[in-house]
Amino acid sequence: MRVYSIPMRTRFRGITRRDGALLHGPAGWGEFSPFAEYGPAEAARWLAAAREAAHEGWPAPVRDGVPVNATIPAVGPERAFALAKESGCRTAKVKVAEPGQSGADDMARVEAVRDALGPDGRIRVDANGGWDVDQAAAMIRSLDRFELEYAEQPCPTLDDLKRVRLRVDVPIAADESVRRAEDPLKVRAAGAADIVVLKVQPLGGVRAALRVAEAVGLPVVVSSAVETSVGLAAGVALAAALPELPFACGLATLSLLEGDVVDAPLVPVDGVLPVRRPDVDPAALARHEPGGDAAERWAERARSAGRHLPGAEPSR
Repeated sequence: MRVYSIPMRTRFRGITRRDGALLHGPAGWGEFSPFAEYGPAEAARWLAAAREAAHEGWPAPVRDGVPVNATIPAVGPERAFALAKESGCRTAKVKVAEPGQSGADDMARVEAVRDALGPDGRIRVDANGGWDVDQAAAMIRSLDRFELEYAEQPCPTLDDLKRVRLRVDVPIAADESVRRAEDPLKVRAAGAADIVVLKVQPLGGVRAALRVAEAVGLPVVVSSAVETSVGLAAGVALAAALPELPFACGLATLSLLEGDVVDAPLVPVDGVLPVRRPDVDPAALARHEPGGDAAERWAERARSAGRHLPGAEPSR
């Protein structure tokens, strides 16, 4: 196991550094990077994904490229315009409902991205469950003047998503309601979403995510958990193995980090990521490897998570 700590270009999900661990096995490198607030039981899925990557590898791809969206953090409109323009992508996911910001901030940011992409670009917004039902319905209707492709996780619960979905014409995508749920399939049974967002680490690996995609029976968008290229490669493998891929995927997130740990980072060209698995570069990893007790802390997180994996012996 090796650990990394990479500064973020812009504050995202409330963090300014992305920390994680990399596991090496016979199939290559895997990433284990659950966020700090995740306990051992939830982190176990992330560990399972890392072990799959390191020891089993992934299913064969059915495509050699994955279209991706730009990710626009909760920045001002000028910065949002520049990020969308520089990305080379024709689709952008714009963060909204940021704590401490207003609906006017959201409107200005989305309008700037629409200006950057032009009338033919696609825009989706992501509230990370930050609105209540009334706020969500009102904001989605207002933001739809910029022709939204869909709204991702406008509210935190499945019941609230369903209520919003009945009040707006914009399709609703479920993210946290899938990746943090004990039963990811409840999203379809609840009639809460038109689209599901799948992330490899929170679902326990590429094969586990493929099983969820097949069972849920809704269009899928593959997204990242803001990983290094090691983790992104797993997301690309999932997107490449899906029978159908109707939407651009949220895998162009390396732009959020100040560095990487591989020899050839996974960055899009003309809005498309290649389906490949880059190798860890020892010099690049060394530049981002923290000192102190970081390695032992991550080893303990992995041990604690491992006790929750199927087949693990119960704690005494």
